[in-house]
Amino acid sequence: MKLNILGCYSAVPRKNTNPTSQVLEVKNHVFLIDCGEGTQVQLRRHKIKFNRIKHIFISHLHGDHYFGLIGLISTFRLLTRETELHVYGPKGLKEVITLQLKLSDSWTNFPLFFHELESKTSEVVFEDESVKVSTIPLDHRVYCNGFLFKEKPGERQLDMNAVLNADIHQSYYRKLKQGADVVNEDGNLVRNAKVTNPPKPTKSYAFCSDTAYKEAIVPLISGVTALYHESTFLEKNAALCVITKHSTAKQAAAIASLAKVGILILGHYSTRYDDIEVFRQEAQEVFENVELADDGKVIEF
Repeated sequence: MKLNILGCYSAVPRKNTNPTSQVLEVKNHVFLIDCGEGTQVQLRRHKIKFNRIKHIFISHLHGDHYFGLIGLISTFRLLTRETELHVYGPKGLKEVITLQLKLSDSWTNFPLFFHELESKTSEVVFEDESVKVSTIPLDHRVYCNGFLFKEKPGERQLDMNAVLNADIHQSYYRKLKQGADVVNEDGNLVRNAKVTNPPKPTKSYAFCSDTAYKEAIVPLISGVTALYHESTFLEKNAALCVITKHSTAKQAAAIASLAKVGILILGHYSTRYDDIEVFRQEAQEVFENVELADDGKVIEF
């Protein structure tokens, strides 16, 4: 599981900072999470292949989280993309994007599907044999979701010494990996646990974009491998969180501590601060394992 931070600052893009956008690589998927202005430039800069992106997740309809989407979709068209593209986001996103495509007479030459979200409770929005993606309802000025990406358990691993000693024919290896008991060459039943080991531990990533402090999300993200939680302000400016429905670094750390996550990744910094290191210092007063997101940073779990 690898996270590419394309942009992680709030509000407007600047010369050296970009608004929110991330690419999560997991189990052969390349998921784009939010698509702030300049995302496609960042994709090129960091050599992420456009055609590998088949699913885009948009947290909410504030410009610093989706203004790059129409440009990216238009570029896909110019690159003569043929692969399906699925976009998951709040109700209204389809209207915004299709109106731009309509008025510019730029309909896509590839299948474009919108999955609009309205539920205020967590729901599964994507699932296949290896990954499940669910929403994390957040508390912001407009309807907003985070997203939880969870690997599904893989196959059990063969203990080849035990398998050979048990005299099991190789035609049963697939069943063993799937967890079944099998019969050996002598007709005796061999218990799966005797000849296999558990699958590798699964990993999970919770993306919590713009939100006020919300303890209700803790059960949804409990024990995740990594949590990205917005930290727009420092405690000295906590009063602004009430007005803007954002969080401080210390509040993000409190959520991480309650949820007992593996690592906390901070981001969505207000550009009023010159040094983002102070966000780490403040968060570590509450939760020790803190990583700072920054444009171009790659984090592997």
